[in-house]
Amino acid sequence: MSDHDIRKYSSQVVDGIEAAPGRAMLRAVGFTDEDFLKPQIGIASTWAMVTPCNMHIDRLAREAEQGTTEAGGKPVIFNTITISDGIANGTEGMKYSLVSREIIADSIEAVAGCEGFDGLIAIGGCDKNMPGCIMGMARLNRPSVFVYGGTIQPGQGHTDIISVFEAVGQHARGELNSIQVKQIEEVAIPGPGSCGGMYTANTMASAIEALGMSLPGSSAQDAISAAKTSDCQRAGAAVMNLLRLDIKPSDIMTRKAFENAIRVVIALGGSTNAVLHLLAMAHSVDIPLTLEDFVALGKNSPVLADLRPSGRYMMSELVAIGGIQPLMKRMLKQGLLHGDCLTVTGKTLAENLAEVEDYPAGQDIIRDFDHPIKADSHLVILRGNLAEEGAVAKITGKEGLQFSGKARVFDSEELALAGILGNEVQAGDVIVIRYEGPRGGPGMREMLSPTSAVMGKGLGKSVALITDGRFSGGSHGFVVGHITPEAYEGGLLALVENGDEIFIDASTRSLQLKVSDGEISRRRAAWKKPAPKYRRGVLAKYAATATSASLGAVTDKLD
Repeated sequence: MSDHDIRKYSSQVVDGIEAAPGRAMLRAVGFTDEDFLKPQIGIASTWAMVTPCNMHIDRLAREAEQGTTEAGGKPVIFNTITISDGIANGTEGMKYSLVSREIIADSIEAVAGCEGFDGLIAIGGCDKNMPGCIMGMARLNRPSVFVYGGTIQPGQGHTDIISVFEAVGQHARGELNSIQVKQIEEVAIPGPGSCGGMYTANTMASAIEALGMSLPGSSAQDAISAAKTSDCQRAGAAVMNLLRLDIKPSDIMTRKAFENAIRVVIALGGSTNAVLHLLAMAHSVDIPLTLEDFVALGKNSPVLADLRPSGRYMMSELVAIGGIQPLMKRMLKQGLLHGDCLTVTGKTLAENLAEVEDYPAGQDIIRDFDHPIKADSHLVILRGNLAEEGAVAKITGKEGLQFSGKARVFDSEELALAGILGNEVQAGDVIVIRYEGPRGGPGMREMLSPTSAVMGKGLGKSVALITDGRFSGGSHGFVVGHITPEAYEGGLLALVENGDEIFIDASTRSLQLKVSDGEISRRRAAWKKPAPKYRRGVLAKYAATATSASLGAVTDKLD
């Protein structure tokens, strides 16, 4: 392919006498005559000081810049936003979290589309960064590579951010005093990097590597490490290679690639947010992915990783034994992955894995196939009168497979948290948190504060929690989220009353409200849809345009 062909977009911006004004502006930011003849590579940096997940990404962007220059491209760094779930959880501010995924995708699409970048590198470090980056790159469909910012190191005493959330519940229970909580708070987050368990950030990084959109090993590297520096530098060479080979996201993000991503998420015991984000990412390349695909793929996909939140180990410990590449090689040999899928190396998944060495003898983070943690998926798609369009449960097996209890209803996360900490919730209850869906919240907040409070209060095995909101990757226990239709749209969840019997069965994938049809009809006749909580601004726009969680809660679906 000629140089002009790999400058398909930048040539429209900088070539010819008519482009002199644009070239004049680019000279001011450092372009030379030689640079105008090179393919332009946009480097989307999610750097910000609002969270440790992203506080180091400015340096990583400079490494990707160097790698791109050395490979013959002209790098242009630009920023997109990030927010912090860990900081905002339990507050009104958390309503902006899922919305930020759409803003990130929109901003990458807008900048790269406007400026005429021929290829893209995006570097993400927190939950919504990753799917947002992938969605933006996929919409443009220009040669692209995703780089993960890397995982954080454990805090003192093997602590992490979830340790702090659960310490709040332990304080309410009387097990910890305020000084002890502060001691955990002071040491749990020792520096840069994403939250340290198989929470949403590490889950999505792993899913994207399995999808083929990041370089091998990118998902399992410490944030501050020589390996992560090299990953960023190699991304520059990789995107230039993709340009020359004319390999675009649509060539990589195929149906079979999404099946690979789903199976790797299951093997790792990953976050329920992966369901929401993979649906949205598939939508961005017109791949028809549904909740039923998670059901079908989960039937013969075992959970193999003993990772937090329900397991013992942190991501940094998986990094130390080889990351997810040996796991993927084992899965490929077992027939669980499609080896012929193309990746950002320009090679197939099987080719990438050919020389990967197995895990060291004696490790017990990744189980063998004949001794899985769970024989089939922990991501259980439930249906029933409470979830006619589906709901997502995270059932590792430690919680049991069934739960029946009396409803304890709360119309917001804040009310639920107060009820849990204030002893309103008792053993045997099914906590119902509603009006927290994509449109009703709006923004589909994570219920990390309530689930952590449940654990801290010692109720983890004696209560269940259901919601039309979603869960942090750090949540564990008998929890069901993403209930659709959501309460705000008139789903049956809106009609549940205190004391109603609710039955959850993960083995039959059922979520049922045990109330007569006549009583449901009476309640429905009396129900009135709440007024919108926001009438202007980004939350109002999101509430007006977001699809159901069963469709990924995206905002760009027009049909």
